[in-house]
Amino acid sequence: MTEQNLFYENIKKYIDLSETEFAKLSSFYHIEEIQKNQMLLSEGEVCDFEGYILEGCFKIFYNEDNIKEHILYFAVEDWWVLDIGSFVSGTPSKLNIQALEDCKVIMINKEQKEKLYKAMPQTERLFRLMNQKALESIQLRMISMLNKTADKRYLEFKSKYPTLEQRIPQHQIAAYLGISHEFLSKIRRKLL
Repeated sequence: MTEQNLFYENIKKYIDLSETEFAKLSSFYHIEEIQKNQMLLSEGEVCDFEGYILEGCFKIFYNEDNIKEHILYFAVEDWWVLDIGSFVSGTPSKLNIQALEDCKVIMINKEQKEKLYKAMPQTERLFRLMNQKALESIQLRMISMLNKTADKRYLEFKSKYPTLEQRIPQHQIAAYLGISHEFLSKIRRKLL
């Protein structure tokens, strides 16, 4: 599947667009290549972009007193990546977004997105539906962190990100689960 087809299929999950309308929507976006370990967003910067991931993986995280890293989620192919709070409010981000692999992302900045809304009003529905889905996902993640054992959170991780375990370091997975690398190793041994 071509990059444009992948993007088109993602959009069609939320709204119906003709190929002509999709071409118009696409004209507001551009493709960026992000190198492994490159920061797409650093804490304190204003998030002025929204990106759709064609290739690669990002981690979205915050640092506790610049000592401990807490990974909120991973964003992989066919996912969107941004700090929604910073993007909407224009305030400095509390989050960091870093590429864990070489990535290719279809990007739009805030100014272009506002122009897109005016040019194609149906895109407001698109992004409303996407934001609702993202909010639901965040709520489920919070409930999981509060109520489930590390073993169950690890199994959820494997279900949510079936290929990611082979692509990223184990300490990143441990940071996502809120446990130590050593404890993750024990869980993995126990479940084998």
